Amino acid sequence: MELDRWHWYGQMLRSRLFEEAVAGLWREGAIPGEMHLGIGEEAVVAGVLAHLGDGDALALDHRGTPPLLMRGVDPVALLRELLGRPDGLCRGMGGHMHLFSKELLAASSGIVGAAGPGAAGFALAGLHLRPETVAIAFFGDGAINQGMLMESMNLAVAWNLPVLFVCKDNGWAITTRSESVTGGTPEERARGFGLATEGTDGTDLAAVWEAAGTLIERARSGGGPGFLQARCSHPEGHFLGDPLLRIARHPVSEITEMTGPLLKSLGRRGGASLAKRAGGLGKIVGVVLRTVREQVRSERDPLTVARKPLVKEPDGRERLEELEESIVLEVGDIVRTATEPVAAEAGR
Repeated sequence: MELDRWHWYGQMLRSRLFEEAVAGLWREGAIPGEMHLGIGEEAVVAGVLAHLGDGDALALDHRGTPPLLMRGVDPVALLRELLGRPDGLCRGMGGHMHLFSKELLAASSGIVGAAGPGAAGFALAGLHLRPETVAIAFFGDGAINQGMLMESMNLAVAWNLPVLFVCKDNGWAITTRSESVTGGTPEERARGFGLATEGTDGTDLAAVWEAAGTLIERARSGGGPGFLQARCSHPEGHFLGDPLLRIARHPVSEITEMTGPLLKSLGRRGGASLAKRAGGLGKIVGVVLRTVREQVRSERDPLTVARKPLVKEPDGRERLEELEESIVLEVGDIVRTATEPVAAEAGR
């Protein structure tokens, strides 16, 4: 089996443009609540899904849009779901964190770590109902300390379930460095349960595809569950409007707003000396700035990495131009169709 680089680059680009459109609608106020994008994770998702077939299942986290799109969910129904419309994928009641597709055996949850037991359940059902199928669990490194995820890994090994646990590791648990609250590494912890493990560059489609293929084939053939740690980044932060990203993009206004109350406290009577108060303020600002620099550190973009080998192929530039133009038009059509008034409203 070879990786179809053209197809999966197209899938990654389609996902990216779709989510950029979602971000625009969110900023306009058309989509309510928080919004967690999968931008930066496209190569992880594509590299894993490239090995899946009919009957394989997906248990997803709160960034479920890319895998659902690449798996074949109707994009118009998906976008209408994010808009909270009754003609959405889940009748407008799931939002972006609780998306389901019975036909594709795919389900997401906003509960951190819930992809673990979800995938274990899919895998157990697969053993009895769909032999030689696998289940995939997608989650971030912030979920690695959740008890139900640990229990799911243990159960998967004990029952030899055909499941692959995929850790999309960006090094952060929202605004906390994962390494500061996690003993050992995710791979080391998974090996402790007896899982077969692989680590890979999550910005490289081909690298993910190769590492995931080894583990998925092993699980599919009855060799036991696996764990894939794929390093990636979230250029939009944990969610749209991430405060750390706001500070990075607008340092003067954001730092001023944050430190305003602290500056006022310097002139208050009583309490610690002025020197100690000023020192404390300096430490707080220093911690925030250092955290911001780490959070928004530059990483390779997965679409750029996936695109490079395609350019080098015969007529690669022309093919890419045609492919990219067609996907831009497709996503534009999806957005226009999805944002049309509901039929009942249009008839009023």
